[in-house]
Amino acid sequence: MTASDKTLIRGARVLGGEPQDVLLAEGTIQEVGRGVQAPGAQVVEAEGAVLLPGLVDLHTHLREPGREDSETVLTGTRAAARGGYTAVHAMANTFPVADTAGVVEQVWRLGKEYGYCDVRPVGAVTVGLEGKQLAELGAMHESAAGVRVFSDDGKCVDDAVIMRRALEYVKAFDGVVAQHAQEPRLTEGAQMNEGVVSAELGLAGWPAVAEESIIARDVLLAAHVGSRVHICHLSTAGSVELVRWAKSKGWNVTAEVTPHHLLLTDELVRSYDPVYKVNPPLRTEADVMALREALADGTIDCVATDHAPHPHEDKDCEWGAAAMGMVGLETALSVVQHTMVDTGLLDWSQVADRMAHRPAEIGRLAGHGRPVAPGEPANLVLLDPAYRGQVDPAGFASRSGNTPYKGRELPGRVSHTWLRGRATVVDGNLQ
Repeated sequence: MTASDKTLIRGARVLGGEPQDVLLAEGTIQEVGRGVQAPGAQVVEAEGAVLLPGLVDLHTHLREPGREDSETVLTGTRAAARGGYTAVHAMANTFPVADTAGVVEQVWRLGKEYGYCDVRPVGAVTVGLEGKQLAELGAMHESAAGVRVFSDDGKCVDDAVIMRRALEYVKAFDGVVAQHAQEPRLTEGAQMNEGVVSAELGLAGWPAVAEESIIARDVLLAAHVGSRVHICHLSTAGSVELVRWAKSKGWNVTAEVTPHHLLLTDELVRSYDPVYKVNPPLRTEADVMALREALADGTIDCVATDHAPHPHEDKDCEWGAAAMGMVGLETALSVVQHTMVDTGLLDWSQVADRMAHRPAEIGRLAGHGRPVAPGEPANLVLLDPAYRGQVDPAGFASRSGNTPYKGRELPGRVSHTWLRGRATVVDGNLQ
């Protein structure tokens, strides 16, 4: 099907509301209402299904160039489409690092050529992610990729002077620095969350203050400079309180939480299964509850997957040697339904806000996260919220299967995804 063909989505609950018909044609939403007539249109019967704007991920590791054994732009965007995403931000820790205009343009062009969703490269803050010298921030922004988000994710920009200079630099073009908050000296050799479980298991602890101290510093720096800072993957109750305080001051601070930090706790590490090894680490039940409440009240702006694929040999080994990270694109919406919607903390319109509108706004990504309304780009996802099924990574579109949800029953299933009116997923199958 081409974007010029007509598609009539019949009886969908737009943002979880009353059933409506939605007509797509020429890449845009043409009509929304009851009893829409469209002779010759392809009809998608959507009774009971929820229609949302296409999801936007601020934090995706596509691994290409350099680690195509884990993921590629093609396989990663196919996984994104399966999860209901129409745009992802590709993190900079590739090989070579995306710290020049040339590399970010390569990723951007791969997205244009192969992408099942739009790919917006994230530029590195420092050369080689080494934290010593600012990367070509201006050149990356002025490139064809139009980079607006910069991050050394995987590593913290721990030098306060360099962080200040980065914030000053991106302010000129309304960019944002996305910080991986981890004080490296406080986490040397750390294996899991520091607490009761780490003490009992004898694993080196990863203290909450290692995250919180960097957040405290960086919100103060952002306020001093008058620039935008975004905090990646919040994981502690203390981090929530720091972001809440910064926002109460009117500072330009935003934050994200991952699906796995909304559901999983450090108790799972008792299994010594490396699938649960992630950065930042899984925290306590109290932290999980604080994160859920903060996402519900808007202190945390958005959900970001931190989709981190690894080949099986990097995870199927002893805990100490295993790589950190989990895949998340294909399960994110289900986890959010399970933890936030089915618990009554969010409704579907708020899910659209946290998973589409706000991440698109933070990334300054035009054409995504828009209302489901006539004249808007037809970037949409249709979800069956009544579905219940076990997660089976063998069926993933991702090249990697390092999911912590294998065998777990989760709700919700993406049946259709449309990118500018073109169906990328139909009845759960990639097109």
